[in-house]
Amino acid sequence: MSELTHLDEQGQARMVDVGGKEATQREAVARGEVTMRPGTLELILGGKAPKGEVLGLARVAGIMAAKKTPALIPLCHPLALTGVEVQFRPDREMSRIEMEARVKTTGQTGVEMEALTAVVVAGLAIYDMCKAVDREMVIGAVRLVHKSGGKSGVFEREGEAKWL
Repeated sequence: MSELTHLDEQGQARMVDVGGKEATQREAVARGEVTMRPGTLELILGGKAPKGEVLGLARVAGIMAAKKTPALIPLCHPLALTGVEVQFRPDREMSRIEMEARVKTTGQTGVEMEALTAVVVAGLAIYDMCKAVDREMVIGAVRLVHKSGGKSGVFEREGEAKWL
């Protein structure tokens, strides 16, 4: 494990200077899930949720969140994102919606936080759209599953199959 780079010699928070780093193509994929009652899942999949089309709105919310990550997470660099995809996969057996966000840029720092933020906010949007019928929903299992680019190279979470 490397040293903490967001602290100076006195232990004070700082934004890391990435000015000397080479710009490379970078990509990050994050996943999460929203577990809910089976009836709630069926409302979503049938397009009958009280507030409207849930997954389309959650997709846009996730994309917008990736773009706003530096405003939400202290010390994140503003990045020119070259692509953001948010996809959903219903799992009726487990009564959940799995979420995946893929974020790309060409730059001097990675997009892991943008991918994670996209997943979390997409989950929050699903919750908000369906809370009138199911306040027991749980947003969870948020994790980075892939990262590429930069000096540290490629990270692949073991046991995660590709689905986007």
